[in-house]
Amino acid sequence: MQVWWDSLSEVLKILYCIAIPASLLLVLQMLLAMMGGHHDAGVEFSDTSGIDDLDIDLDNTINHTDFIADGSNPADFATLKLLTLQTIAIFLAVFGWVSIICISSGLNNLTSILIGIICGFFMMILVAKMVQMSFKLAENGTLNLKNAIGETATVYLTIPSKNDGTGKITMQLQGRFCELDAVNSGEKILQTGAQVLVTDVVGDILVVEEY
Repeated sequence: MQVWWDSLSEVLKILYCIAIPASLLLVLQMLLAMMGGHHDAGVEFSDTSGIDDLDIDLDNTINHTDFIADGSNPADFATLKLLTLQTIAIFLAVFGWVSIICISSGLNNLTSILIGIICGFFMMILVAKMVQMSFKLAENGTLNLKNAIGETATVYLTIPSKNDGTGKITMQLQGRFCELDAVNSGEKILQTGAQVLVTDVVGDILVVEEY
């Protein structure tokens, strides 16, 4: 091993010192992710025990959904998290190994390093985009009651008049059939089967009016 190391040029020694630790870091990240201990994007899931807590969770969900983009707009590039531990490790590993392979294939040092930088940067963007898309898919699966505002629904359990209690409605929301708690914003009792319009959300309860 010492003989092999001594036979390397200074450039190759530097590249190996970059590529090997970066690769080990990627392996460690993969192992942590498999064990559920990796939270690179800072996403947290917490239990809620009351309406106040749910208000906070819903607001956080809404804000996060607004932040995540689906990639269909060129401006979505700005939402990519390029400088994370994961993407930096990807860049260093790909840059190091590609440069080493190019130099070992006979290319000069400068050309090899330029190719390594290009490949590393490309992979960094690719990984960041994949992470962005995965969070978008996760957010799409999270029921956001704000999306119900302006939609029509059907009364499932009678909704008393304003301030007299809650009932239930059924509706299609985010591509799924939902049964949700609702309160009446008007004085007229809304009977089962009536069509209503969702006008607001209070905690986990929808505010509706006769349609």
